[in-house]
Amino acid sequence: MKRRVPKPRDLAPLMQFKKPQFDAKKRRLDAALTIEDLRAIAKRRTPKAAFDYTDGSAEAELSIERARQAFADIEFHPAILRDVSKVDTSCTILGGRSELPFGIAPTGFTRMMQTEGEYAGARAAARAGIPFSLSTMGTASIEDVRDANPHGRNWFQLYMWKDRERSMALVDRAAKAGYDTLLVTVDVPVAGARLRDKRNGMSIPPALTTKTVLNAIPRPQWWIDFLTTEPLAFASLDRWSGTVAELLDTMFDPTVTFDDLAWIKSQWPGKLVVKGIQTVDDAKAVTALGADGIVLSNHGGRQLDRAPIPFHLLPEVAREVGADTEIMLDTGIMSGADIVAAVALGARFTLVGRAYLYGLMAGGEAGVDRMIEILGEQIARTMRLLGVASLDELTPAHVTQLERLVPRARS
Repeated sequence: MKRRVPKPRDLAPLMQFKKPQFDAKKRRLDAALTIEDLRAIAKRRTPKAAFDYTDGSAEAELSIERARQAFADIEFHPAILRDVSKVDTSCTILGGRSELPFGIAPTGFTRMMQTEGEYAGARAAARAGIPFSLSTMGTASIEDVRDANPHGRNWFQLYMWKDRERSMALVDRAAKAGYDTLLVTVDVPVAGARLRDKRNGMSIPPALTTKTVLNAIPRPQWWIDFLTTEPLAFASLDRWSGTVAELLDTMFDPTVTFDDLAWIKSQWPGKLVVKGIQTVDDAKAVTALGADGIVLSNHGGRQLDRAPIPFHLLPEVAREVGADTEIMLDTGIMSGADIVAAVALGARFTLVGRAYLYGLMAGGEAGVDRMIEILGEQIARTMRLLGVASLDELTPAHVTQLERLVPRARS
């Protein structure tokens, strides 16, 4: 092989210098290519107690680990030689259009993670054309979220409290504010044992202790934002001073039954979805009650550890009730490929909670935009590689759930 000294004209095409990006937030968000990248940024920028509240789950955290593993344990079956020059990622859910097959899940204490909180999520959802869900435990009011997303789809998530009158007053406010869907969460009769929160001394609002002050030193922006904006308050209850678990156990009603669900349905003028379904029998019962939709969910692993894996339940639930109600799914979703797999196996729609909060903590409203962008790009790319041009073309034949946790035969 002959060697030579390179000539300037040979080097010129190789010398491409990018224009420097002086906006630090944009620079770090542009560098995030996955939801896991956003999580890493969020962890660096958020105090431990707030980050762990988002990132953690109950007890040994087996449920969330298994849920994520279930999505990893799939095999796609692509079709070749299909025209996928254009793909349509939109769908119809609960009588309305969504530009992507996912919406933002209801999350509690959101402004504690990052001060823009629900306002950032609602505005980002509006731009993306996807639904935004406000939690009973949210930190922006029903009306303020509506004002942040005046022309988009707002959903309200209800925890049934011991004080039924106050619960239904929230439902009435949501209806008057134009929310089109009520998500009734049914898997929280009591608070789960979220051990990270207990170990961190997690309280509402966060307490200034020696430990939290030391943890804040490398994260000054979070504390500056927290201390110089409106005090943390809730969308639907008075201010609280105590731990998260104490608050939940004070509020939640362990006596709620199917009769209460029917009563709530009779009070609500819009679509009603039951969130927290974890068995086929309960999916059938709720469908028979007339629910417009169900969400297969174990609360992101934050309630009962070792709970059923929603993604594993999906095929059977779809066979049993898919023709009679709209099936949604959450828990464990960390990529657009996860969402495509869920749709292929019978989910009409999905909800993302942690992914949304990772984006929020990584960069506020711009971080939520980036989260949606990442998932949207992954969905479109996965569809193209599978050889489908629309979500309706996805079928169970496109996905195999590989077995890892197989039940032993009962004696």
